[in-house]
Amino acid sequence: MKITDKLMKQITETKYLAVENSWRYRVIIRYFYEQFEQINYILYKEDVYDELIKHSVFSDYTIEQCSLDLEALTSWGNLIAIQDTAKVQTITEFKNKKYRYEITQYTIEIERLTVKLENLKVEGASLEPSLLERIKNYLALMKDNLNKDDKLFFEWWSDLISNFERLNIHYQDYIKQIYSLKPEEMMKTGVFLVFKEKLIDYLRDFIKTLQFNIYEIEDILKNISPDDELKMYDKITRYSLNIPRAETVTYDEISENIMPKWKNIKRWFTGDINRTSEAEKLFDITNEIIRKLTRYAAQLSESMTNSINRKEDYKKLCELFLKSPSIDDTHRLSAYVFGIENMRHIQGEFERKTESVNSDVFDEEPFEVITKPRTRTYRERAERNAIKDKSVEKQEMLNKILEERKAEEELINKYINDGKIDFENLGFINQYVRTTLLRWLSNSMTSNNYTAKNENGNIIRVLNPDEEKKCLISCEDGDFLMPAFVLRVKQNT
Repeated sequence: MKITDKLMKQITETKYLAVENSWRYRVIIRYFYEQFEQINYILYKEDVYDELIKHSVFSDYTIEQCSLDLEALTSWGNLIAIQDTAKVQTITEFKNKKYRYEITQYTIEIERLTVKLENLKVEGASLEPSLLERIKNYLALMKDNLNKDDKLFFEWWSDLISNFERLNIHYQDYIKQIYSLKPEEMMKTGVFLVFKEKLIDYLRDFIKTLQFNIYEIEDILKNISPDDELKMYDKITRYSLNIPRAETVTYDEISENIMPKWKNIKRWFTGDINRTSEAEKLFDITNEIIRKLTRYAAQLSESMTNSINRKEDYKKLCELFLKSPSIDDTHRLSAYVFGIENMRHIQGEFERKTESVNSDVFDEEPFEVITKPRTRTYRERAERNAIKDKSVEKQEMLNKILEERKAEEELINKYINDGKIDFENLGFINQYVRTTLLRWLSNSMTSNNYTAKNENGNIIRVLNPDEEKKCLISCEDGDFLMPAFVLRVKQNT
C-alpha cells in the first residue's frame, strides 16, 4: 500500500450526498447525470428549474433557490459553470452573468456508484461458471501469443481483468448473502426444503465447473515464466501508454498498476507460501453451506415427523397409565411424564366438576375427547334439539353445593376454641382443613395489620406473627413443620 497525496486528499465532490439539503442537491445531480447519458452535456438554470417544479415535492421551489443550489454544487466541484456570452449585447447583460452548467467527470463516477447502490438488492449477486471458462481461455491466449501485436494483447488483458473482477466480487457478495440468511426463520415455512434443493444444485454446478477449470488455470499460470511475465507487462504498458489521456502518465506508473492485478490473479488461483488460494477457500465455503443446509433440512424433517407422531405418543401414554398396577405407581408415572424435568401442557375445553385450584389430575373424572378431521371442507352435522328445562337439576346442584359448604364450615368450626385456632393443637387434619387454614394464614400475613376476611366474612387475625416456636402438623398426605401461629376468628354476626 502506498500513501500518496491523492489518497489523503479530501473529496469535496461527495458533499452533496450528506449535507442538510442533500435531497435537493441529489435530484439536481441526478438530472444532470441522466441528461449526460442522453448526450445533453450543457444545461441552463432554467432547464433545471423547469424540470424540478414538475414534481410535487418541489412545489414551493423558486428560481432563486435553484440558482443558489447550482452555485453550491459548482463550489464543491460537481458542476462547471461557463458564462454564456454568445447573445450579450450590452455591458449590463455582461455583468448580469448568465451561466451554462456541465457535470464534472468526478461527479459522473460518483453518481454511477449511487445508481448501482440503489439497484444493489434488485440486481443481487450470483456465481457465474462461464467466467471461469473465459478466464482460462484468455490466460491461454496470452501465454501462447506473446508475439502478437500490442493492441490484441491489451484487449485480452482487459477482458481477463474484467471477468476476474466480476468473479471475485460476485462470489464474495453471493456467499455473504447466503451467510446473512436466517435458516431458523426460513425453517418455519414450507419453502425452505425447495430453496435448499435449488441452492445445493446451484452450488454443486458451480463447484463442478470450478473443479474442471481450476487445475487447468493453475497449470497455465505456473508455466508462465518470470521473463514471460515481464514481456506481458511491457506489451500491456506500451499500448496503454499510447492511449490519449487528459493527464500525463509515465511508463512506470502504468506498469505499477498492472503488476498487482496480475499477482492477485495468480494468488487467487494458486495461492502462495503463507496462505491457500481463494479457489480452495471457495471449495470449503460452498461445502460448508451445503452441509449446513442439509442439517437444517434434517432438523425440519425431524420436527415435522415429531408433530405427526405425537398422536401415537399420547396413545402410548394412555396405555401406560391404564396398565399402572396401583395409584402410587400412577403418581410416579405422572411425575415423570408431566413433572418439572419433562413438563407438558395439555389444553382443551374440559368440563370440570370443581373449580378448585388445589384439585389434582387424579381427582378429576375421566372423559372422552372426540377428535375432528383437519380438513377445510369438514363441517359438523347440525342437530335440532328442543330446549330442555333444567331448573330442577340446577336447584338440586345448588342445594348440594350449599350442603357441602355447610358441612365444610362445620368441620372448620370444630378447630375454633374460644375464638382461636392454635396450629400447635390441631391434631390430625384432612386436606381440606389444611388448605383452608393455610389460605387464611397467608391472606392475614400479607396484609399490613395481619388481618383479613375469609370467604364467609369472618375476620381472621394473626396474634403472633413473629412466632419462632415450631410445631408439627399431621395431614392425610404427609407431615410438615411450621411456626406455631395462633389465629383469632371473629365471626360475622
